[in-house]
Amino acid sequence: MTVVSKAGMQWKNWAGTVKSRPSRIVFPESVDDVVGIVKQCVEQGLRIRAVGSGHSFTRLVQTDECLISLDRLQGLASVDPEKGIVEVWAGTKLKALGDQLCSHGLSQENLGDINAQSIAGAVSTGTHGTGIRFGSLSTQVVGLTIVTAAGEVLNCSTESHPSLFPALQVSLGLLGVIVKVRLRVIPLLKLRYESMRLSVETCLDQLDTWRTENRHFEFFLFPYSRLVQAKRMNETAEPPSPHLRWNHFKQLVLENGFFWLLSESCRLFPSLCPSVSRLSAKAVPSVSGAGLSHRLFATPRLVRFHEMEYSVPADRMKEVVEEIQEAIERHRFAVHFPIECRYVKKDDIWLSPAYERDSAYIAVHMYKGMPYQAYFSCIEEIFWKHEGRPHWGKMHGMDIAGLHKAYPRLGDFLAVREKWDPHNLFANDYLAQLFGIAPDSPQR
Repeated sequence: MTVVSKAGMQWKNWAGTVKSRPSRIVFPESVDDVVGIVKQCVEQGLRIRAVGSGHSFTRLVQTDECLISLDRLQGLASVDPEKGIVEVWAGTKLKALGDQLCSHGLSQENLGDINAQSIAGAVSTGTHGTGIRFGSLSTQVVGLTIVTAAGEVLNCSTESHPSLFPALQVSLGLLGVIVKVRLRVIPLLKLRYESMRLSVETCLDQLDTWRTENRHFEFFLFPYSRLVQAKRMNETAEPPSPHLRWNHFKQLVLENGFFWLLSESCRLFPSLCPSVSRLSAKAVPSVSGAGLSHRLFATPRLVRFHEMEYSVPADRMKEVVEEIQEAIERHRFAVHFPIECRYVKKDDIWLSPAYERDSAYIAVHMYKGMPYQAYFSCIEEIFWKHEGRPHWGKMHGMDIAGLHKAYPRLGDFLAVREKWDPHNLFANDYLAQLFGIAPDSPQR
């Protein structure tokens, strides 16, 4: 067994808002390594959490016991272009996966706007992009290989384990350590990208047209402004635009750097937030270009923040956005980050926020270092009013009763979890509290 282990090392998430010092952080390099780690932890009475890139804003992987990093389980394990199926090592980062699929003339049908996550982490938390005809990344999964609490290697799909698979597709790491992911892919996808500045009224009045007539559509609402940034992407045969590299550099260095300066100004002088938000809205570029899909989906994010995101029924997007806008104006919250609004197709995954309903996903952000609690709490009440379901990787304040109401299959998920992990090997304190799981097993 080849395992690199580090003791006493601090771990923190991408935002730097969640930190812990596990008794050990292990870096397995094979499936056998993971099996050995699981069996060893069972013998020693240590609970386990698996981590990819740490892009969740909640305490999903926080632990002072054993943390398994998937960083050394990366790359394509197999490719079947004829069937449109690839097998990917669980720690593979989405950016690297996009490039590797491209080399085989393949693409994922949809991606989110950040590509730093590992494929296993993105799937486990229900990460999504936008496009009313496309589900979250979890809907692209046709099979998962996991190491269970018993140390068994399990190949799971709708055919082999129909009662486990819909729980495993968004599992929060509670059912085992994912080591491989089998994905449905499509031929190499090229898209034409358009960004435009619109009035709030124009955007909201035409939402049905925007979301149905474009392969991908999203918009960003700027607090204290009457402007939005609308983005749309559609399939094209055009060659990649020559200026895309410059646009990427501009986003990565110039725009992120300038936005960081503005954000620091808002942190030091919160009264500047309305002016900074209106300035950002006026600076929205009207640009277009063509390129490979995996390079257009993602946007560089260097400015750190807190984030909360909920899904609501798709036809309530306008109503919820208008209520959020009114709440910000009424309470004069010190916020300058735009509100991100996207669409996701319904699915049948038990813990998916899009379970059995086409969904509007709405995300609010607050610059790291600025108070966010009052703002998030106020907006969260609006989400709850509209049957909102929290994104598992984002901050939220919903309790167990609310979660059962929002996620009708949560009880089924917890029953499956109890069957496959009766001694709570994969539950940390945060998840135990969130779902009412006993923090320790009788064997400890």
